[in-house]
Amino acid sequence: MDKLKAFESFVSVATKGSLTAAAKAEGVAPAIMGRRLDALEEHLGVKLLVRTTRRITLTHEGSAFLEDCQRLLADVANAEASVSEGGVKASGHLRITAPAGFGRRHVAPLVPRFRELHPDVTISLNLSDRVVDLAGEGFDCAVRVGDMPDSSLVSVRLADNRRLCVATPRYLQQHGTPRHPAELARFDCLTLSSDASQTRGWAFRLPRNAQGRPQEGVLPDAGVPKEDAGAGEVVHFKPGGPLDCSDGQVLHDWCLAGYGIAWRSTWEVEAEIAAGLLVPVLEEFSAPPNGIYVVFPQRKHLPLRLRLWMDYLKHHYGQASFWRGALAAKAEGANT
Repeated sequence: MDKLKAFESFVSVATKGSLTAAAKAEGVAPAIMGRRLDALEEHLGVKLLVRTTRRITLTHEGSAFLEDCQRLLADVANAEASVSEGGVKASGHLRITAPAGFGRRHVAPLVPRFRELHPDVTISLNLSDRVVDLAGEGFDCAVRVGDMPDSSLVSVRLADNRRLCVATPRYLQQHGTPRHPAELARFDCLTLSSDASQTRGWAFRLPRNAQGRPQEGVLPDAGVPKEDAGAGEVVHFKPGGPLDCSDGQVLHDWCLAGYGIAWRSTWEVEAEIAAGLLVPVLEEFSAPPNGIYVVFPQRKHLPLRLRLWMDYLKHHYGQASFWRGALAAKAEGANT
C-alpha cells in the first residue's frame, strides 16, 4: 500500500464528501478510491468512514485521523516547496483573520515582530468574530479558537483552549453560586448571540454514575449532541439570559461589571481570577479543552510567507512563557 497516496485519497474523500467527487478530481474510477480506503482501514485496524449509498460520514477515529493527515500532507508539500525554493526570501502580501478578542491579545502583537524578520512581506490583519469565508474573501489563513467543524480547510492545532464559567464575587454573594450546570437556568447568563462563532453553546463534562449515565441534574436543551470524554460525558447547551452580544469583549466587560455569569476562555480571564476580580464556578464540570488552530484552504503548495507565519505562530504558542507573558502584561494593565 502506498501510504501517502492512501492518506491523500482519504483526505480527498472526507473533504469532498463522496467517492465519486474525489475520484473525479484525481481522474480515477470510484472503485479504485474505494479500494485505497479499504486498504487503509485494514492497515489501521479501525473504521474511518461510514459509507452509505447517500452519504459518507467520518467516524470519531476518522475525524481525528483527518486532522493528522491534513497536517502531514501539508508538511510534505512544504518540504517539497522548501527544497525547490532554496534560499528564496519570503515576499508578497499576507492576509490573516482572527477572532477580535483573541486577535487583539495574541495575534496582533506578533504581526509586526514577524514582519521585522521578513521585511519584504506586507500584512493585513482582519479581526472579526464572524466565521470568515477564507477562499471567498481572499484570506490566506485564519486563527480560530474552538471546535473545528468538518470542512475542506486544513487545520493545524497550535495550543489548547480551556474554558470555564466566571462571575464577580459580588454577583455570587448577591445571587448565590450554582453547584451544577443545570442550576444555571436560575442565573443571569451572559451569552454570545446566535450570529457569533460559539454555535454549540456552553460545554460541561458530567461524571457518569454506576449505570454509565450522567450523574444528577438534567441540563436544559436536552437534544444537544453529547460527546464521550473519558471519565464523563460532554454536554453542550445554550443557556438563556437577559443579555447577549456578538462581541466576546463586551461579554467580558459585562461580567466584570457584575451583570452575570459568563463562559470564557482562560486566556481572557486568568488575570482577573488571579487579581480576585472574577471567581471560577462549576470548575469540577469543566469540559476538556478544545483547540487554537490556524486554518487555510487546501492547495498543492503554500506560499513561503504563509508557511513561515504558521511556523512562527506554532513556535510562540507552543511556549508556556508566551502565555505567561501575555497574562503578566494584562494583569499589569488591569492594575494601572
